[in-house]
Amino acid sequence: MPQSDKPVLVTGASGFVGAAVVRALLAAGRKVRALLRPSSDRRNVEGLAVELRFGSLIEPRSLAAAIEGCGALYHVAADYRLWVRDPEAMYAANVEGTRSLMEAALAAGVDRVVYTSSVATLGWRADGKIADETTPSTLADMVGHYKRSKFLAEAAVRDLVQTRSLPAVIVNPSTPVGPRDVKPTPTGRIIVEAASGRMPAYVDTGLNIVHVDDVARGHLLAEEKGRVGERYILGGENLTLGEILRLIASVAGRKPPTIQVPAALVWPVAVIEEALGRLIGREPFATREGLRMARHKMFFSSAKAERELGYHPRPAREGLADAVAWFRQAGMAR
Repeated sequence: MPQSDKPVLVTGASGFVGAAVVRALLAAGRKVRALLRPSSDRRNVEGLAVELRFGSLIEPRSLAAAIEGCGALYHVAADYRLWVRDPEAMYAANVEGTRSLMEAALAAGVDRVVYTSSVATLGWRADGKIADETTPSTLADMVGHYKRSKFLAEAAVRDLVQTRSLPAVIVNPSTPVGPRDVKPTPTGRIIVEAASGRMPAYVDTGLNIVHVDDVARGHLLAEEKGRVGERYILGGENLTLGEILRLIASVAGRKPPTIQVPAALVWPVAVIEEALGRLIGREPFATREGLRMARHKMFFSSAKAERELGYHPRPAREGLADAVAWFRQAGMAR
């Protein structure tokens, strides 16, 4: 679709995917307005030619003010944690915040919305085949608060598309890796530990790994070429966790772990980690929710995005190599 000269509002602009989207938009010559929480870590937007606005997904007035005068909205922000002390806060941000922001977009008359969902909302194939946008899923299939909140948020966006003609395209990134994972994400934590030689064993699971900059480029393609109301998986390469760890070891100059353990053996560790997390406020490295998710290999196809959007991701090794290099430069990995 033709792009206007109006600014593009990006939520979550200081985060991992959001910052990559901001950079992709700037590289394309777009005017960018970034919505940040006052407490956000701003390292990912420092020095960028973006207009900063401050607010929160749980403050509807701040959303209306931020989107005023914008031609497009990229809603990337989300509370992405596999363990939370207060689940209600996650639902308030991911579900109610998304609904409030979409209402604000409708009121502001934006031309296009790109909503960042997740492959977490999609179904999985019991026959072991690769899932796609048509693989069915229900709320009952969602493991944990993050997946449930994203499922409900995506449902809210689709409802507004159908009932109020919200001009939204939905993208479902898989597992992004690469530079500027400042938090880091749960996957980033695995990369840090593996690159530092602190992961001697692993469980039998699988992920779809994609470079974060490819995910960002996919967002822009969705705005330009995506069909309103459709969802597009922005993924990369399907790999077992063992294969991922071997790739990390290769680029980091480490010996790969060779011990595969049943998830049941890690369960007591996750229970202890979560108890410590509740006690001291630290996010656990191993969680019961993560182990439940690991029961199924999260393998997905990006064929629809490749066919309709012209999306073409690079090999997973490049994203992992960029991630290791950035984590080492940032002093987070040895």
